[in-house]
Amino acid sequence: MKKFFKVIGILLLLIIGVLTFLYFKYDEALPTGKQGEEADALANKMLVALKHEAYQNTEILEWSFRGKHFYTWYKQENKVTVAWNDNKVILNTKNPNKSEVFVNGQKSEDTSLIKKAEQYFNNDSFWLVAPHKVFDPGVERRLVKHEDKDALLVTYTSGGTTPGDSYLWILNDDGFPTHYKMWTQIIPIGGLGASWSDWTETNTSIPLPTTHKLDGIGLQISMGNPKASNPKSDELANKILKAIKHDAYKTTNTLEWSFGGRRTYKWNKKEHIAEVTWDSTKVVLHPNAIEKSTIYFNGKLTNATDETIIKKAESYFNNDSFWLVAPHKLFEPGIIRTVKEVDGKEALLVKYTTGGTTPGDSYLWILDEDYIPTSYKMYVPSMKMEGVLATWEDWITTESGTLLPKMHRFGKNGELSMGEVKGY
Repeated sequence: MKKFFKVIGILLLLIIGVLTFLYFKYDEALPTGKQGEEADALANKMLVALKHEAYQNTEILEWSFRGKHFYTWYKQENKVTVAWNDNKVILNTKNPNKSEVFVNGQKSEDTSLIKKAEQYFNNDSFWLVAPHKVFDPGVERRLVKHEDKDALLVTYTSGGTTPGDSYLWILNDDGFPTHYKMWTQIIPIGGLGASWSDWTETNTSIPLPTTHKLDGIGLQISMGNPKASNPKSDELANKILKAIKHDAYKTTNTLEWSFGGRRTYKWNKKEHIAEVTWDSTKVVLHPNAIEKSTIYFNGKLTNATDETIIKKAESYFNNDSFWLVAPHKLFEPGIIRTVKEVDGKEALLVKYTTGGTTPGDSYLWILDEDYIPTSYKMYVPSMKMEGVLATWEDWITTESGTLLPKMHRFGKNGELSMGEVKGY
């Protein structure tokens, strides 16, 4: 027994010694900073870097915490499955009293497990998505100088398990978080840091951390294999693609059409080269190698390399091809998909965060009973469009087997014909 207590005593002394060393090496006073527009601007820069809008629209997040707690979070439903040991709690994050408890696979009335699941979730989800919470209610943001660079100090004045905690986010030049320092109730060392550097790209395009390393301790916190998915939105988008014969579109070599009788197109889709013709001008456009583009006047090749004309052709092509093939572009990179309800039916909202001429535009696709688009509402900030409706009509099956529209209508008498549409 004496030997046992001696071992325990030695271990306690070692722990005290380590904590004392860490305290004197890392303990820092909570920095002061300035609240206001500059702090909010830095916070927004971080959210843009982290694709926060895609995070907001993410339906399901999955991860684990140190291989002990396992999570499936249905964000839009305010529900998360928390599992540890032989316990599982289906936690209602808005109303914990409505949560369900299971022990060894059997339903249980042990409500103490709900409180434990809630505490686990508050802590473990913070290590997954903390940067996305900087504008939560009760959060104060301050701009702080750290090693001569701007850093973001956030203080949680309410909510969570331990209100009053503060975190100093250290960012790279793009606003992406790489590290933070913590001033929390449960850690006696103020300013102890942890890495936010081992990120993985998920199916919804948002990055999530896989591992954190605590400064000085050598302790690693594993987040398992974090995943993010949008099964409902993806299912609806795939129904649209099936309805418009997207597989045939992918193997279509050439598309021909016109745009309101003003411009005509012949697009070698396979090689991504487009002939864009208007008035007496034709540009053979190479969007992926713009310097290879050539200009024709009145049917004759010129030596001119007028960038203005080529840029105009590129702008025409981006806009006018969208009116022909937009439903086929639902899974391109940088698109956020969200299921909405319109008149009691499912509709698909897509937002283009990158690419094209005007990233940031959104379109709400209205569908018929076969999931073929009949119209969309346009949300285009650059043109001050807020839900402007345009129809997608006269769908034809091309020679290649894909479906494409021949007509759009909008307003009282507005018509936009796509001319003689061909796909082969």
